[in-house]
Amino acid sequence: MSGAAALQLASQIALGLLLVGMLLAVIRLIRGPNLGDRILALDMITVLATGFIAAVAVLTGFSLYVDIAIALALVGFLATVAMARYLMSRARNREVER
Repeated sequence: MSGAAALQLASQIALGLLLVGMLLAVIRLIRGPNLGDRILALDMITVLATGFIAAVAVLTGFSLYVDIAIALALVGFLATVAMARYLMSRARNREVER
């Protein structure tokens, strides 16, 4: 097996595993018992989508996808931080009301 064929096979396997992980994260997003679990599921979906885009970049050889993956990772991180701050302020407001 040549190096190019091995890289293509590894990329296809990675895409399949990332899709399975994304499906499980979507299930956790839907069934999450509380808001914290849903926030973590959204963060996991963002990380898996970043990996998916990077695997597509390796598979196609189109390097612009790497820039898109980096931008998605930054937006996902900022969204997670914003949601966590919202969750903490909401919990703090509940404590003040008691």
